[in-house]
Amino acid sequence: MAVMEHPLIRLQGIERSFKQRQGLWGGHNIIYAVRDFSVDIFRGFTLGVVGESGCGKSTLARMAVGLLMPDSGDVFVEEKPLYTKKAHEDYVAFRRGLAGRVQMIFQDPSSSLNPRMRIGESIAEPLLCVSRTDAFTHQSVQRILTLVGLDPDATERYPHEFSGGQRQRISIARALITRPDFVVCDEPTSSLDASVQSQVLNLLREMQKEFKLTYMFISHDLAVIRHMSDRIAVMYQGFLVEEADAELLFGEPHHPYTRLLLASVPEIEPPNAAMQDMPMGRKSISFHKGTPGAATQKDEHTPILTYGIKARCPFSMRCPQVMQQCHKALPELIPFDSRRVRCFLYSAP
Repeated sequence: MAVMEHPLIRLQGIERSFKQRQGLWGGHNIIYAVRDFSVDIFRGFTLGVVGESGCGKSTLARMAVGLLMPDSGDVFVEEKPLYTKKAHEDYVAFRRGLAGRVQMIFQDPSSSLNPRMRIGESIAEPLLCVSRTDAFTHQSVQRILTLVGLDPDATERYPHEFSGGQRQRISIARALITRPDFVVCDEPTSSLDASVQSQVLNLLREMQKEFKLTYMFISHDLAVIRHMSDRIAVMYQGFLVEEADAELLFGEPHHPYTRLLLASVPEIEPPNAAMQDMPMGRKSISFHKGTPGAATQKDEHTPILTYGIKARCPFSMRCPQVMQQCHKALPELIPFDSRRVRCFLYSAP
């Protein structure tokens, strides 16, 4: 990956937890969705985020675009903090200007399309938030519909009159109408048929070239992540456990959880030549049984980095290379071999 001066988006130590009610007596657990997550996203690049369901990907996405405030940490847009507590005129103006520069494409198009609004009105809505004229808005809607492969005269139709793939194209048009710098794609193709998925993915690549977009692309589909990403962040129970360039991570995964993910991809017989070159033996990998998902802690005063009763590696219960220290301390995210890895296997002696 090319070295740049400043990242467009910087997530710095962001953490987020939720209270989950338990029983009839008002007790609750605390679910730690995202924990100590830091990453830089450079202009024009795509950061892929991958992990199991429940690992915190969608919570991370919402914090990255300003829809959900982190408990701690911050998101920086061109070195300006998104969640600063200072209430002053410059910050208010910054947040208003950000409305057009940061957008999100949701997994379900229904999340961003009002069924009672015509699609022309839905697509134009973000433009109205940044005070554009009606004439400019109408022209922009027709142009963006053409760019995403839809009839520009379909503005008077309602969302239910379109197929699932067409509705996702409408959602993409809505997200891109303001010419944003940064777009978070939260599993935008997971609800679509395979043939439609490829069309939408190709459309996103074309739009990235057309508008010089920066993406955070979230998915549990490794093939999609590899196709779309320049760099990949692997999440496990809210933690960033490995980050590397896409080809480097797929060619030589370091963290045991990353190897588990890549080994879980179904192998088709006869095996693809590219798969034969993978450095790990899929059939020889054995992992301990464990329960994936977010960690919980009943004491709300416990520090957010605590997993269970005491701090430890979140993957220690499933890892085949677990060591004694994995049960006693949380490994730090350290630079190693052109990547970052959260594992004691790569810690300095």
